[in-house]
Amino acid sequence: MKVAERIANLPPYLFVEITKKIAEKRARGEEVISFAIGDPDIPTPPHIINRLVEAAKDPVNHRYPESAGLPDLRRAIAEWYQKRFGVSLEPDKEVLPLIGAKEGIAHIAFCFIDPGDAALVPDPAYPVYAIGTNLAGGRPYYLPLTARNNFLPNLDAIPQNVLGKTSLLWINYPNNPTGAVADLDFFNRVVEFAKKNNIAVCHDGPYTEVAFDGYRPVSFLQADGAKDVGVEFHSLSKSFNMTGWRIGMVVGNPEMVKALTTLKSNIDSGIPQAIQYMAIEALRGPQDCIQEHNSIYQRRRDLVVEGLNKMGLEAQLPKASLYVWAKVPSGYTSASFATDLLEQVGVVVTPGLGYGRSGEGYIRLSLTIHDASLVKGLSKMAGWRDNVNKFKLKVS
Repeated sequence: MKVAERIANLPPYLFVEITKKIAEKRARGEEVISFAIGDPDIPTPPHIINRLVEAAKDPVNHRYPESAGLPDLRRAIAEWYQKRFGVSLEPDKEVLPLIGAKEGIAHIAFCFIDPGDAALVPDPAYPVYAIGTNLAGGRPYYLPLTARNNFLPNLDAIPQNVLGKTSLLWINYPNNPTGAVADLDFFNRVVEFAKKNNIAVCHDGPYTEVAFDGYRPVSFLQADGAKDVGVEFHSLSKSFNMTGWRIGMVVGNPEMVKALTTLKSNIDSGIPQAIQYMAIEALRGPQDCIQEHNSIYQRRRDLVVEGLNKMGLEAQLPKASLYVWAKVPSGYTSASFATDLLEQVGVVVTPGLGYGRSGEGYIRLSLTIHDASLVKGLSKMAGWRDNVNKFKLKVS
């Protein structure tokens, strides 16, 4: 049996490998505390679950849904964007519900990338931007995100010969994995850049509602002319702790939304309608749960950053997102440090190299871990640091 090259050449998905290593250690009876995956441990709010249960009892919702989603869900998404960001959207042309943002992110490459085309992909970044590009026959051109440039891409540094072959630009703020944020000035520059070079923009914005210290992230669609050049992906996963229900959306440029709708209508049958109704409840219902969740994440953020800095692992307080981006100790790569933590003290962190070459030298820690496990995990990491220091003293 011959496996298609597009599959054979794909690297294993980062979190599949991490999950496998965790399972192996736990199968041996070893305790493992994981800071790796950004999967909220806080339950979906009860009023949202109650709406799901109610909708699931209705036989109408037991049948095939439509790929474009319920009209009322599209209206609810548009209403939420208007209320939250002041962005006006036409529900029937500029809004498309997704089976989680991830599937839309992967599929949109097939709508705008022909074999040989380039996509501008941040580095480090969520791996699916590059994977979708590769599957569509395109070529990622990586834009380094570094502390020196506040983890924003330098669009002026892209060679003209690359721009001539580029179809898509990916951006993501608040950022995964770095936790960096962007303002409207940056998004306005992106719009200008995209218009000048005839490039479609895809902004991945699922963390706009996970923010701290009173900070309120902006939407890419708030930039002047943003809908002329691009779309924004969003998700209920992080805003309402709904990762397991798989529901998100893409909004913005009607031509881009239509193209993705056409593709999806040929390959999936949409989101189960009972889940769509719970999404409507989330978007139209009380929003105070978001701040309640953020208070928990902010407390965890403070504990993690303080603990890491005490260990000598340099980390800044992120203004948003579910992640802390920390430098690895001298003498380690991101992978060797992550491996050492797992083997020595049973703590899992994500190596920065897994997000791209520019992620080397960093690890990512997720805040989606119960408080007791978080404190224990930090204590184990501190124990690792103490053991390393003792070893150095013996050697000297």
